[in-house]
Amino acid sequence: MFALFKWFGNKRLIILMFGFILFIALMGLTLGNREKMTWPEKFLKDSVSWIQGMVYKPARVIAGFFEDMHRLTVLYEENRALKVTLTRYAKDTARLNDLESQNKRLKDELGFTERQQQSNQYKYRIAEVYASSPDPYNNTVTINLGEKDGIKENMAVISIEGLIGRINRVSPFYSNVQLLTDIDDRANNSKAIAATVKNKDNESFGIIESYDREKGLLVMNKIPKTDQMVVGDVVITSGLGQLFPRGIEIGTIVEKTEGEFGITHTAYVKPFASFNHLREVFVVEVPELR
Repeated sequence: MFALFKWFGNKRLIILMFGFILFIALMGLTLGNREKMTWPEKFLKDSVSWIQGMVYKPARVIAGFFEDMHRLTVLYEENRALKVTLTRYAKDTARLNDLESQNKRLKDELGFTERQQQSNQYKYRIAEVYASSPDPYNNTVTINLGEKDGIKENMAVISIEGLIGRINRVSPFYSNVQLLTDIDDRANNSKAIAATVKNKDNESFGIIESYDREKGLLVMNKIPKTDQMVVGDVVITSGLGQLFPRGIEIGTIVEKTEGEFGITHTAYVKPFASFNHLREVFVVEVPELR
C-alpha cells in the first residue's frame, strides 16, 4: 500500500515537471521577434476574438440603446425648457408692448390735462373704460368711477381728442357714458349740445341735436343765417345749455347747408374723438361757484 502511494506521488511529480517543461517551450516559442505566429497562437487568438465578438456586439447594442434613451431624455428636457422660456419671452414682450403703449397714452393724457388746466378751472377725473355695449343702436360705455367717486349724471366725458359724451347713469362704483353717436333729437333720453366756433365765441351759435350714422357726422342745427362759420372751423361747447361746460372741443365743420325753410343753416361736424377701442377717458368736473 505504501509503495502504491509512493508511485502515485512520483507520477504527480512527473506530470508537474512535464507541464513545466511544456510551458517553458511555449514561452520560448512566443517570445522574441517573430514575424509569424504558431498555429496554437493563431487558434487561441481566433477563438478569443470570436468569443469577444459574440459578447461585444450585444453589449454594444444594449449600451447604444441606453445611450440613445439618455440623449432623448436630455433633448426632451431641453426642448421643454426652451418652450417655457419662449412662452415667458412672448408674455414679457406682449406685456412690455402694452406697458409702452399705456405709458405713451398716459403721457399724452397728462399733457392734455395740463393744457386744459391752463385754459380753465375744470377738474379731470381719469377713468378706465370697463365695458362697452355691443348694441350699435345703444352707444354706451361703462367706466370704473361712480357715486363713491363723486360722479354725477350729465357730467361731460372726454378723451384726449375731444368730447365723447356724457354720464347718463350712475351706480356706486360704475357709470354709463352715452356717446355722441347716440345723440337723437327724437329720443327722450338724449341731450342736445349748445355749441359755438372756436375763436368766434360771440359770433357763432348752433345746437348739435343728432348724429348721422350714414355720414358718420354730428348734425348742428339752428344756425342763424347770418352766422359766419365756415368749413374747417373748430366747433366747441358754448356752455349756454348749462349741461356741457364751455370750451370743450367737439370737431371740425366739414359741410354747411341751408336749413329748414331757408331761415337757418345746418352744419355737419366731424368729431375729433374716436369712439372705438376707448381705453381711458376723463370725466369733467366743474367747480361749484361760491
